[in-house]
Amino acid sequence: MKLLALAAATAALATPSGYVQTQQRGDGSFGGMQVSAWATLGLVAAGKDTARAAQYLASARPETATDVALLALARAAAGDRPDDLLPRLRAHRPGKLVNATIWTILALRQAGEPAPPALVRALLRAQRPNGGWSWLAGGAADANDTAAAIQALRSAGVKGRPIDRGVAFLRRHQNKDGGFELTQGRGSDTQSTAWAIQGLLAAGRVPGAAAFRYLARMRRADGSYRYSARYVTTPLWVTAQVLPALARKPFPLRSDR
Repeated sequence: MKLLALAAATAALATPSGYVQTQQRGDGSFGGMQVSAWATLGLVAAGKDTARAAQYLASARPETATDVALLALARAAAGDRPDDLLPRLRAHRPGKLVNATIWTILALRQAGEPAPPALVRALLRAQRPNGGWSWLAGGAADANDTAAAIQALRSAGVKGRPIDRGVAFLRRHQNKDGGFELTQGRGSDTQSTAWAIQGLLAAGRVPGAAAFRYLARMRRADGSYRYSARYVTTPLWVTAQVLPALARKPFPLRSDR
């Protein structure tokens, strides 16, 4: 009976969320602030307890605009309203870093705040002629930032042509193996596939079974995920970003989804 119980416990840990949980440290973190925020978001999406992670994140001191937004997003998702960070989010002004605008919108919406119209307008202006978004103003669009931008705009209530063009951009980045690639010709990877799934779900589109089959092929025996068919790298970060896609939950994470 003890062997059966041990086997059951081991099987429970050999899940994506179980793998992420095994990486948590004594101080509640999963390493640095960024990876801890991603791990927290993944576990929230999977419906797992994040109380210790939230305590760690509350003690973190972000410096850049993107780190402020990511930390606030994770804390708010975990149920800890980031009142100390909200003034910085509200004061954010669009600049060269498009991803800072994306994440600020998502963090404010996760905290139950409205999306500032100026940020929404800036994000709409940042859409590239091919329908995608880049992390940097004027840069080459990529699938991950496009998926994130779609989620931010949809959280702000944007519909219609900007979303349709973003979706078309994402679809062009899906390969025959079912996975999505960051940029065309790069090859499918797990994180880009997870991001695309979230972006499509936010847009009200069906990601399709092929994308989930690709993710299933990237899963390892310990519950973690390969970065791609060729590489295994940063498995905690990769697995944490897969969890919301597996749960079919775009950002911001909400209990009604």
